Amino acid sequence: MAHNAEKDAVTGVETTGHEWDGIKELNNPLPRWWLWTFYITVLWSIGYWVVYPAWPLVSSYTEGMFGYSSRQEVMDRIAEAKEAQSEYLGKIETASLDEIRGDSELLNFALAGGRSAFAVNCSQCHGQGAQGFVGYPNLNDDAWIWGGKPDEIMTTILYGIRSDHDDTRYSEMPAFGRDGLLERPQINEVVEYVLQISGQDHDSGMATAGKDVFVEQCAACHGENGEGIRETGAPRLTDSIWLYGGDRDTLRATVTNARYGVMPAWTGRLDEATIKQLAVYVHSLGGGE
Repeated sequence: MAHNAEKDAVTGVETTGHEWDGIKELNNPLPRWWLWTFYITVLWSIGYWVVYPAWPLVSSYTEGMFGYSSRQEVMDRIAEAKEAQSEYLGKIETASLDEIRGDSELLNFALAGGRSAFAVNCSQCHGQGAQGFVGYPNLNDDAWIWGGKPDEIMTTILYGIRSDHDDTRYSEMPAFGRDGLLERPQINEVVEYVLQISGQDHDSGMATAGKDVFVEQCAACHGENGEGIRETGAPRLTDSIWLYGGDRDTLRATVTNARYGVMPAWTGRLDEATIKQLAVYVHSLGGGE
């Protein structure tokens, strides 16, 4: 719409005739460099539509003259990486754990692969740093229920704990209270004894009576002095490392209802090379024997 040209008194630029609350709009044209840049981007976008995938169709998309695919590029890179790794993976499959650990180049590859496999498959239960949680063992310490040597660790990874695999590691603690094997006073006494041998505050009189209960009911699995027996999967009770907790209330709950933690068997889920890398990595965390 035509308007009477008016120049701004301060800048000397004509106004557009638009005014809001006393503020007038100056008729400043866009810089030519900006306009040319805009035109170039428009032309560039048209060219991009022609040579690269751009427009979605009903069941696919326009592939463009170059036939480029970012998905295919990623797949190609993954294939290249797998090809580069295949040499090391082949060696790991045929090598023993001792041979892997004795070859510095192969060991570094196994540690890197094991760290990655642990993050994907194991950290959900054991934690990113393998520090464990209540009911999930800390893999950084030196307390191993089933053994912490590389071969023993690999056996645990392969077959799990109380898993559905025929060769799983299996132990079963009786529910002494729930199944009526011990009376409540006997449970309290044996708990005091466990507190005593683990170096915690305890009732000495009850602990003395609890020792007899322990020898009769618990020593067959945990050892006469509570040092644990790996062949039966019974943990040591004389240290301060507890899977579910070592306070009085938690111990009473454990003796009363027992514990049945489960670890899945990874054989069949992970290939042999990955399981070996996991065993080497877990052993390297600091608590391996």
